[in-house]
Amino acid sequence: MRHALAHADALYNFARWLARDPVEAEDLVQETYARALGAAKRFEPGTNLKAWLFRILRNASIDRRRRSQREGSLPYVEDPDADRELAEPALSELQLGQIRALVAEDVAAAVHALPESFRTVILLDLEGMTEAEVANVLGCAAGTVKSRLWRARAVLRDRLAAYRP
Repeated sequence: MRHALAHADALYNFARWLARDPVEAEDLVQETYARALGAAKRFEPGTNLKAWLFRILRNASIDRRRRSQREGSLPYVEDPDADRELAEPALSELQLGQIRALVAEDVAAAVHALPESFRTVILLDLEGMTEAEVANVLGCAAGTVKSRLWRARAVLRDRLAAYRP
Protein backbone atom coordinates (compact mmCIF):
# COMPACT_ATOMS: atom_id res chain seq x y z
CA MET A 1 0.00 0.00 0.00
CA ARG A 2 3.04 2.27 0.26
CA HIS A 3 2.90 2.76 -3.53
CA ALA A 4 -0.61 4.19 -3.22
CA LEU A 5 0.75 7.44 -1.77
CA ALA A 6 2.53 8.16 -5.06
CA HIS A 7 -0.90 8.87 -6.59
CA ALA A 8 -2.04 11.41 -3.97
CA ASP A 9 -1.56 14.48 -6.18
CA ALA A 10 -3.39 12.94 -9.14
CA LEU A 11 -6.21 11.80 -6.86
CA TYR A 12 -6.49 15.28 -5.37
CA ASN A 13 -6.64 16.89 -8.84
CA PHE A 14 -9.41 14.52 -9.85
CA ALA A 15 -11.23 15.11 -6.56
CA ARG A 16 -11.02 18.90 -7.10
CA TRP A 17 -12.82 18.52 -10.41
CA LEU A 18 -15.44 16.20 -8.96
CA ALA A 19 -16.09 18.16 -5.76
CA ARG A 20 -15.38 21.70 -7.02
CA ASP A 21 -14.19 22.57 -3.53
CA PRO A 22 -10.64 22.15 -2.17
CA VAL A 23 -11.73 21.10 1.32
CA GLU A 24 -14.20 18.58 -0.05
CA ALA A 25 -11.48 17.29 -2.40
CA GLU A 26 -9.11 16.75 0.52
CA ASP A 27 -11.85 14.87 2.38
CA LEU A 28 -12.48 12.70 -0.68
CA VAL A 29 -8.80 11.81 -1.01
CA GLN A 30 -8.62 10.97 2.69
CA GLU A 31 -11.75 8.83 2.38
CA THR A 32 -10.25 7.14 -0.68
CA TYR A 33 -7.15 6.11 1.23
CA ALA A 34 -9.24 4.98 4.22
CA ARG A 35 -11.40 2.83 1.95
CA ALA A 36 -8.33 1.49 0.14
CA LEU A 37 -6.74 0.46 3.45
CA GLY A 38 -9.96 -1.24 4.47
CA ALA A 39 -10.11 -3.12 1.17
CA ALA A 40 -6.36 -3.80 0.83
CA LYS A 41 -6.89 -7.55 1.09
CA ARG A 42 -9.13 -7.42 -1.99
CA PHE A 43 -6.53 -5.63 -4.13
CA GLU A 44 -4.82 -8.05 -6.47
CA PRO A 45 -1.07 -7.41 -6.63
CA GLY A 46 0.09 -6.82 -10.19
CA THR A 47 -3.11 -5.08 -11.22
CA ASN A 48 -3.40 -1.34 -11.80
CA LEU A 49 -3.22 0.34 -8.39
CA LYS A 50 -3.83 3.83 -9.82
CA ALA A 51 -7.03 2.77 -11.58
CA TRP A 52 -8.20 1.00 -8.42
CA LEU A 53 -7.65 4.15 -6.33
CA PHE A 54 -9.42 6.35 -8.90
CA ARG A 55 -12.39 3.99 -8.89
CA ILE A 56 -12.57 4.18 -5.09
CA LEU A 57 -12.40 7.98 -5.29
CA ARG A 58 -15.14 8.15 -7.90
CA ASN A 59 -17.37 5.85 -5.86
CA ALA A 60 -16.73 7.90 -2.71
CA SER A 61 -17.70 11.05 -4.63
CA ILE A 62 -20.92 9.45 -5.86
CA ASP A 63 -21.74 8.25 -2.35
CA ARG A 64 -21.21 11.75 -0.91
CA ARG A 65 -23.35 13.34 -3.61
CA ARG A 66 -26.18 10.89 -3.00
CA ARG A 67 -25.91 11.42 0.75
CA SER A 68 -26.05 15.21 0.35
CA GLN A 69 -29.08 14.94 -1.93
CA ARG A 70 -30.88 12.76 0.63
CA GLU A 71 -30.04 15.28 3.34
CA GLY A 72 -31.40 18.07 1.18
CA SER A 73 -28.20 20.08 0.83
CA LEU A 74 -27.24 21.23 -2.62
CA PRO A 75 -23.70 20.76 -3.94
CA TYR A 76 -21.61 23.84 -4.72
CA VAL A 77 -21.70 24.80 -8.40
CA GLU A 78 -19.44 27.47 -9.85
CA ASP A 79 -21.00 30.26 -11.89
CA PRO A 80 -19.34 30.03 -15.33
CA ASP A 81 -20.78 33.47 -16.24
CA ALA A 82 -18.88 35.37 -13.55
CA ASP A 83 -17.92 38.95 -14.48
CA ARG A 84 -14.63 39.19 -16.35
CA GLU A 85 -12.52 42.15 -17.45
CA LEU A 86 -11.06 42.34 -20.94
CA ALA A 87 -7.39 43.21 -21.37
CA GLU A 88 -6.33 46.40 -23.16
CA PRO A 89 -4.77 46.18 -26.65
CA ALA A 90 -1.22 46.86 -25.41
CA LEU A 91 -0.48 43.67 -23.52
CA SER A 92 1.92 43.66 -20.61
CA GLU A 93 3.14 40.47 -18.96
CA LEU A 94 0.55 41.01 -16.23
CA GLN A 95 -2.21 41.35 -18.83
CA LEU A 96 -1.05 38.21 -20.63
CA GLY A 97 -1.22 36.36 -17.32
CA GLN A 98 -4.75 37.66 -16.79
CA ILE A 99 -5.78 36.53 -20.27
CA ARG A 100 -4.31 33.08 -19.62
CA ALA A 101 -6.27 32.96 -16.37
CA LEU A 102 -9.48 33.87 -18.22
CA VAL A 103 -8.87 31.17 -20.81
CA ALA A 104 -8.19 28.67 -18.03
CA GLU A 105 -11.44 29.74 -16.34
CA ASP A 106 -13.33 29.27 -19.60
CA VAL A 107 -11.80 25.84 -20.13
CA ALA A 108 -12.57 24.87 -16.53
CA ALA A 109 -16.14 26.14 -16.89
CA ALA A 110 -16.55 24.17 -20.14
CA VAL A 111 -15.27 21.00 -18.47
CA HIS A 112 -17.47 21.56 -15.40
CA ALA A 113 -20.52 22.04 -17.66
CA LEU A 114 -20.03 18.61 -19.23
CA PRO A 115 -22.30 15.80 -18.07
CA GLU A 116 -20.57 13.81 -15.32
CA SER A 117 -19.90 10.80 -17.53
CA PHE A 118 -18.12 13.01 -20.10
CA ARG A 119 -16.27 15.06 -17.50
CA THR A 120 -15.01 11.94 -15.75
CA VAL A 121 -13.54 10.37 -18.90
CA ILE A 122 -11.89 13.67 -19.89
CA LEU A 123 -10.30 14.08 -16.46
CA LEU A 124 -9.07 10.50 -16.29
CA ASP A 125 -7.70 10.85 -19.83
CA LEU A 126 -5.84 13.99 -18.72
CA GLU A 127 -4.35 11.94 -15.86
CA GLY A 128 -2.72 9.81 -18.55
CA MET A 129 -4.89 6.74 -18.14
CA THR A 130 -5.48 4.48 -21.10
CA GLU A 131 -9.00 3.77 -22.30
CA ALA A 132 -8.78 0.31 -20.73
CA GLU A 133 -7.76 1.84 -17.39
CA VAL A 134 -10.58 4.37 -17.56
CA ALA A 135 -13.00 1.55 -18.37
CA ASN A 136 -11.73 -0.29 -15.30
CA VAL A 137 -12.23 2.79 -13.10
CA LEU A 138 -15.75 3.40 -14.44
CA GLY A 139 -16.76 -0.24 -14.61
CA CYS A 140 -17.80 -0.08 -18.26
CA ALA A 141 -16.57 -1.31 -21.63
CA ALA A 142 -13.57 0.30 -23.34
CA GLY A 143 -15.81 1.09 -26.32
CA THR A 144 -18.08 3.10 -24.04
CA VAL A 145 -15.07 5.07 -22.80
CA LYS A 146 -13.93 5.71 -26.36
CA SER A 147 -17.41 6.93 -27.33
CA ARG A 148 -17.77 9.19 -24.28
CA LEU A 149 -14.29 10.60 -24.80
CA TRP A 150 -15.01 11.39 -28.45
CA ARG A 151 -18.35 13.06 -27.61
CA ALA A 152 -16.86 15.00 -24.67
CA ARG A 153 -14.06 16.32 -26.86
CA ALA A 154 -16.59 17.34 -29.51
CA VAL A 155 -18.63 19.28 -26.94
CA LEU A 156 -15.49 20.99 -25.64
CA ARG A 157 -14.42 21.89 -29.19
CA ASP A 158 -17.81 23.53 -29.76
CA ARG A 159 -17.85 25.37 -26.43
CA LEU A 160 -14.28 26.61 -26.83
CA ALA A 161 -14.49 27.39 -30.58
CA ALA A 162 -13.74 31.07 -29.91
CA TYR A 163 -10.18 30.12 -28.93
CA ARG A 164 -9.39 28.37 -32.21
CA PRO A 165 -7.06 30.25 -34.55
